[in-house]
Amino acid sequence: MLMKKRGIRHMIASVLCLLLMTGLLSSCTQVPSSPVSSSAERSKALASANSTNFTDAIGNKVEVKSAKRVIALMGSFAETWLDAGGTLVGVTSDAYTGHKLNLSKSVVNLGHFTNPSMEKIISLKPDFIILSADTPEHVKLCKALRQAGFNAACFKVNTFSDYQKMLQICTQITSRADLYEKNGRAVKKQIDAAIAGTAGKKSPSVLFIRVYSSGYKALNSSSMTGAMLKDLGAKNIADSNKNLLENLSMDAIIQSNPDDILVVVMGTDETKALNLIDQQFKANPAWAGLKAVKNNKYYVIPQDLFHYKPNARWGESYEYLSKLLYGG
Repeated sequence: MLMKKRGIRHMIASVLCLLLMTGLLSSCTQVPSSPVSSSAERSKALASANSTNFTDAIGNKVEVKSAKRVIALMGSFAETWLDAGGTLVGVTSDAYTGHKLNLSKSVVNLGHFTNPSMEKIISLKPDFIILSADTPEHVKLCKALRQAGFNAACFKVNTFSDYQKMLQICTQITSRADLYEKNGRAVKKQIDAAIAGTAGKKSPSVLFIRVYSSGYKALNSSSMTGAMLKDLGAKNIADSNKNLLENLSMDAIIQSNPDDILVVVMGTDETKALNLIDQQFKANPAWAGLKAVKNNKYYVIPQDLFHYKPNARWGESYEYLSKLLYGG
């Protein structure tokens, strides 16, 4: 705990030092030398009326008056901001590699999302910075940035409902209610239709695996895709068998014998990751006897819909899963 506190203090000190060097701190802390006129008071009241106020995912009270120079420190959140009609001056590298966003050449690549360049962030003079509440490094960074005078907020998105809430805030900031209708409410109708289409159908049992180049893990309904599977009526075998979460083994899979097996790859080396499934599971003679395998219900599902947050394509994700599980 002491080391963590020291780390936060060091981060805050680094931010303040950079602010002093770039001459931004004085502008952040400037105090008017004369009484505010009634005209200025009216302007301030008008600005307040046009601002967006919300509490972020870690409890910060946030007020956004201007969002012309926005930084998003996670690719999926950069995409959400674009979905809301915003523009960006800085993003992290996953905006290019994972989400493959088509961004202007003027947008600055700030590096890896867990360790973005503080110097570049400050040099961009952002008026709003978007971070992830699920990333410990972001939570610390958000505290440091806010203490240094920057307007920063953390969001938490794991389900479509979370995305819809974030989108609503973002479209309030950008004054683009039309994009909330298009990328929020219209997508919700897609999802509701996909869920309604499963009514009266037998609920399949599902094993959902995330695999990467050096390992694999079963995921339950608390995961993003797991939540979608649950909404669609599937029975995730990792919900009732915690051993699958801790130690995914062929014996455990045989014991559960799921109707469907879904695999999503994490990382860029899909071939190496899927080779692990081949070596650890498919090479076992018992694999061919599983219901999912015999019925051709083993699927490798796309990263853009089931590893990265699908955002405005969330409805497409639900429709994709519904078709796999129930046909049609």
